[in-house]
Amino acid sequence: MTRALFPITAVLVLACVPPANAQDSLVDTLSFLLTTQAVATGDFVKDRQSAEVTRDTIERLLLVELTTTPLSSSSGGFSYRFNPAIGTVERASGNFGPFFTERSLTIGARSVSVGAQAQVAHYSHLDDNDLLDGSFVTIANQFRDETQPFDVETLTLDMRSTTLTLFGNVGLHDRIDMGVAVPIVALTMDGSRINVYRGSSLLQATANAEASGFGDIALRGKFNVWSRGPSGVSLVQEVRLPTGREEDLLGSGETSFRTVFIGSAESGSIGVHGNLGTSFGGLANVLDYRGAFTVTPLSPLTLVAELLGRRIGDVGSLVQERVPHPQLAGVDTIRLTSTGDSVNTSSVVLGAKWNVGGTWLANVNVAIPLTSRGLRPDMAVLFGFDYAFAR
Repeated sequence: MTRALFPITAVLVLACVPPANAQDSLVDTLSFLLTTQAVATGDFVKDRQSAEVTRDTIERLLLVELTTTPLSSSSGGFSYRFNPAIGTVERASGNFGPFFTERSLTIGARSVSVGAQAQVAHYSHLDDNDLLDGSFVTIANQFRDETQPFDVETLTLDMRSTTLTLFGNVGLHDRIDMGVAVPIVALTMDGSRINVYRGSSLLQATANAEASGFGDIALRGKFNVWSRGPSGVSLVQEVRLPTGREEDLLGSGETSFRTVFIGSAESGSIGVHGNLGTSFGGLANVLDYRGAFTVTPLSPLTLVAELLGRRIGDVGSLVQERVPHPQLAGVDTIRLTSTGDSVNTSSVVLGAKWNVGGTWLANVNVAIPLTSRGLRPDMAVLFGFDYAFAR
């Protein structure tokens, strides 16, 4: 096919093919959006191979990001200790603690707490790419003697998630807690792919899908190594079970293990907490660090500021690579692949915990990304409650 006939034939065929539509699992939807070819050309197999490289890269990035999202802290808002001077139990801290950062305090022997947190996120970016404005280039073709691609495909992807995390903790001893966190996730995806060929813009595919179900359930154990009042050092061991459906981006499909080292210092109404955690198994090894500053200006109110950071091993960032087109001399295909290196992400969390009555806590916070790596919303909002059974 000559350079003159190639654009004319492609545009005529593309104009006669209606845009495709699909409704299926989220992974199938993503595959449909990125690999469906509205134009059957002589190099279809190789075109599809490049599209599959792009699809696999984006799918892995989305899955790793969604399944390594931080869960709420295992520490209950209320913590109790027996005071021999008065012969009864009392609050171990006047502070209700952070949202995601663990504090060294356990909830106390024979104490039980339960709660629920709902987090809502509308994802707008994947690395430096805007998912919503139609500028995300997934594949392109360019003559080597031209400065711009003659054929470009762009993806618009609207993804939203609502995660309801149910959690419970029980104090087996003043130094030992056991807990469980059960995420229930609802994901929606709407997308379209546009092909721009020599200035002619045509819709090639649209697709949408919804999925809901359990995410990866976490089982946790906390051991308080050393304490002085509400300050101390603790260790948390967490196991995430592969209970979420991988084909719907709800779970990793593999068991992962996380160990967290905790240091806390509290004095009066102020608390400072730091965590260093490491995870292995699952889709990627993760090193995470968290820090929190909490202050209680009024007895029923704790204000919280947290910094959450993660280093996700070998997941990589999106980059463009050029490969020779198999059929057209002098043409390169530009597709997306991963660098394969580690990625650092961080966010800041600001919020409050309010003792609305008895041992009920109402919680609200917003999380704002600080880095431009990975899948991220402009802002995620969390709200929920904690309840401690009085001793």
